[in-house]
Amino acid sequence: MFETLSDRLSGIFDKLTGRGSLSESDVDAAMREVRRALIEADVALDVVRTFVESVKEKAVGQDVVKSVTPGQMVVKIVNDQLVELLGSEAEPLSLSASPPVAIMMVGLQGSGKTTTTAKIAKRLAERDNKKVLMASLDVHRPAAQEQLRVLGEQINVETLPIKSGQMPLDIARRALKDAKTGGFDVVLLDTAGRLHVDDELMEESAQVHKLTSP
Repeated sequence: MFETLSDRLSGIFDKLTGRGSLSESDVDAAMREVRRALIEADVALDVVRTFVESVKEKAVGQDVVKSVTPGQMVVKIVNDQLVELLGSEAEPLSLSASPPVAIMMVGLQGSGKTTTTAKIAKRLAERDNKKVLMASLDVHRPAAQEQLRVLGEQINVETLPIKSGQMPLDIARRALKDAKTGGFDVVLLDTAGRLHVDDELMEESAQVHKLTSP
């Protein structure tokens, strides 16, 4: 998303190279692209509105350093605001609960949850010496469960055996049971991608969350 936004802003500000500061109209043009990029990424409208206003407040009247273009200056301001919004310091995973600790992976379809699940599992197993079980609760995307199984083989992390026809809540229940009996420290639950407007899938997430207490 940010690379696309950078390209858009560069195009908008190519004609402003000779200016010494950013005017309100300059920033408004850039913020339209920022707003569009965030909305296309399914960011909540309230968050988009607050973010854009914060960037605009900081960007209007900002002196442009001679070594960069106005577009690059706005990109830097947007980047700094994103860092402030998301947090500048990484927080470690808390595994202080009684094992097996459940970690529930949620997000939009196509956002990389399955590969991220495998990356986290590999990190926990190799760096933290944890015994990890991965389980795919995605019964909606074709071959999603098989994808996680293959990734598990590649990183030498166990995956919950696939049982055809099981629903996500039943899979989660079986994953917790197998994790307890198998002496696993962590069970990673890879859920199906969903939007907040999909009531059925959101209710499914709520039920899995209630069952597993991730």
